[in-house]
Amino acid sequence: MLIKTTLAATYALKPSDFQELIPKLVVQEGDAVQAGAPLFVDKHHPEIQYVSPVSGTVSAIVRGEKRKLLEVVVTPDKEQEYVNHEVSNLASMSREQIIALMLQSGVWAFLKQRPYNIVANPETTPKAIFISGFDTAPLASDIDYSLTGEYEAFQKGIDVLNKLVSKIHLGIHDQLASTSVLKKVKGVETTIFEGPHPAGNVGVQIHHISPINKGEIVWTIDSQHVVVLGRLFLKGIYDVSKIVALVGSEVKKPRYFRMIAGASVTSIADNIDTENNPRYISGNVLTGSNIGKTGHLGFYDNMITVIPEGDSYEFFGWAKPLRLNKYSFSRSYLSWIFPKKEYVLNANINGGERAFVMNGQYEKVVPMDIYPIYLLKAILAEDVDKMEQLGIYEVVEEDLALCEFICPSKIKVQEILRNGIKLMIKEM
Repeated sequence: MLIKTTLAATYALKPSDFQELIPKLVVQEGDAVQAGAPLFVDKHHPEIQYVSPVSGTVSAIVRGEKRKLLEVVVTPDKEQEYVNHEVSNLASMSREQIIALMLQSGVWAFLKQRPYNIVANPETTPKAIFISGFDTAPLASDIDYSLTGEYEAFQKGIDVLNKLVSKIHLGIHDQLASTSVLKKVKGVETTIFEGPHPAGNVGVQIHHISPINKGEIVWTIDSQHVVVLGRLFLKGIYDVSKIVALVGSEVKKPRYFRMIAGASVTSIADNIDTENNPRYISGNVLTGSNIGKTGHLGFYDNMITVIPEGDSYEFFGWAKPLRLNKYSFSRSYLSWIFPKKEYVLNANINGGERAFVMNGQYEKVVPMDIYPIYLLKAILAEDVDKMEQLGIYEVVEEDLALCEFICPSKIKVQEILRNGIKLMIKEM
């Protein structure tokens, strides 16, 4: 069921959504902005603008410790006004002109670079662009449904990207290969994938199509953001409305909403059961951010997941016998004898961090030719050469998120990996 929401009370743009970004503000509280007007820029690449999703008034500039910029909040106008960009005939535009328009309009931020999963550097040329046409993350939205009625804009976005690179790879799941709207797209090289999560991760698809070697760069972009790019070249405006899935055990009626990126979750909060102290996550449960009940949808996220916080504790804890209602990947409890049983999982990690256990579990959930534990240990040792040899260029947090979920040692896998990526950026 799709519901078109009215304008939310507030919208926010968060620098934390962009890895390794050092923001420089270009607005102040009280400033009036149009949709597509810059709010801040990248200090090291000031040509990359991060723009307002709506027109309105900058109502808050939220800072944290050491005055770190956390978010720029905009209260929207009743009638939306957009920055209008003059768009020429695409066929006559050069690569440089297209990049300049993308930078000026704010859509450039949707292009992410591998390795490192950072906003793409406009001064580089990648060997290819990769797009995943399906999402296998827990409770993820159906991308085909999200693209309903957007084929023209999607194809236009692909046409634009083809002016930037020599090849575009599009991944489609085998169960959707015959019915997906993406099979009609022209100008892409389609690859069929099968299997459960993380098959839908673009990093896994890159690994199996064209692995990233030292010195190589590829770009990635989300399917719905290809639509945003297409709208820019069709209408000349920054239109970031998209379909967002509201899911999770604490949602009374899971459904789709058409809303503008950066919207406050309070606009859809009436559909959430608050009895179990819910956790509001922008994104999926494996890689999303805890935004609280008054937070805002992340820049790249297409779903909001609501699960129990898990702040209650069990008598005897892990020593409790049987535990038939407790899920365990490693078969620590007897719940494994009911393989089709469904569970309501919460945010409790059920224990504290302890030493690595070499049990071969990580390899079961990482369909890539790497050794996750050895890579993580190389990162902890800050051994750059080993990190390169063990595949640091090929993985980002989402590719190893399942390792963190199943880890019996409660290791913060994604945090360690990001620290390793930061070290690589600093060293390289």
